[in-house]
Amino acid sequence: MAILRPFQGILPSNKLAQSVSSPPYDVISSKEAQLMAKDNPNSFLRIIKPEINSNEVNSFTDIHQYASNLLKDFIKNGILKKDLNNCFYLYQIKMGDHEQTGIIAATSINEYNQNKIKKHEYTRPDKENDRTQHIKITQTNTGPVFLTFKNDGHYSNIIKNVQDYRPYINFEAEDNTEHTIWRINDLEKQNQIIDYFQSISHLYIADGHHRAASAARVQNYFQNKNPKHKGNEPYNFFLSVIFPDNEMKILDYNRIIKDLNGLSEKQLINLIEKNFFISRTDKNKPTKINNFSMLLNNNWYNLEFKRNILYNDPVDSLDASILQNHLLEPILGIDNPRTNKRIDFIGGIRGLEELERRCNTDAAIAFALYPVSINDLFCVADANKVMPPKSTWFEPKLRSGLVVRSIKGND
Repeated sequence: MAILRPFQGILPSNKLAQSVSSPPYDVISSKEAQLMAKDNPNSFLRIIKPEINSNEVNSFTDIHQYASNLLKDFIKNGILKKDLNNCFYLYQIKMGDHEQTGIIAATSINEYNQNKIKKHEYTRPDKENDRTQHIKITQTNTGPVFLTFKNDGHYSNIIKNVQDYRPYINFEAEDNTEHTIWRINDLEKQNQIIDYFQSISHLYIADGHHRAASAARVQNYFQNKNPKHKGNEPYNFFLSVIFPDNEMKILDYNRIIKDLNGLSEKQLINLIEKNFFISRTDKNKPTKINNFSMLLNNNWYNLEFKRNILYNDPVDSLDASILQNHLLEPILGIDNPRTNKRIDFIGGIRGLEELERRCNTDAAIAFALYPVSINDLFCVADANKVMPPKSTWFEPKLRSGLVVRSIKGND
């Protein structure tokens, strides 16, 4: 079962939502965030990436304490306002012709710890430490964990009629995505949502592994500090948005390598030909699995994996694994893509043009991959395994600052 509960969200008004909301903290650099928030004092980036407030944050020994104080100021000044009643929230995102609609809820950390909320990525200790401190000091979930589930076809009945009412928030973000939020404060509708998700065996993390892991660490911290811990305190849950699997959109996640590992272009191509059919092509993304687009010396190539192998392991069969195991490691010397400084990863939303730009600045070769499917993610997570790093790029991205959740007091 999936345990959900409504909560008192902390939201901007519809008038301020566009200026407050921001991309997630982990998809843009501090420099990019600083430029984005430069002329916008209401930007939620100032809270989730407090290091960008360089002039003010220097007087604080902990940047997350600055974030906590700024969040309090946002609430005090009416930029954000806490709902009086417990609510679920319906969150719809539109990007071009694509549309997805999910439930914003508080989700059980106990189920996360029991692996009923399944993972497909490792987390990095440094990132986990950073978000743990952020949650612990601000005592809020400032960014949601992006979850999905296997839709049994009845989900649409659960959210039916909610969108008939006027939304609380509706705006278009700077990336041309449209974001709409409805409050669900009707007790009967809330109970329908709770009952429905209790019939769902597992939730799956699509994006936000570090936020989930950090929330679990914070839960353990507050539990140990509370001699009257009961298990239903707000810190036992984390903020999430849950979308059905049939509405998920996964883009490619591409690789660039900074040098050719001491090889000439001819030597490299000869080595690649041992495991891949290689041919010159126009600039195009791969159109099927086991095919890769390669950019080398301003020329595009199609690589088709030669081996027709039925892998028993769901991870080995992924294109990211095939590329890593048969080209990046044995030929280009990328031993561990999680830590090797010679590899970088480019989300598919940036297009092939970004690969060309990087190969003209600080990289020697680039590879574009075919996107993994949501079923690939389920297979890996159900096997309790993890995907290669940077295997999934979900679009559209959730906005931060639209619904914030306190982990202190009563929901």
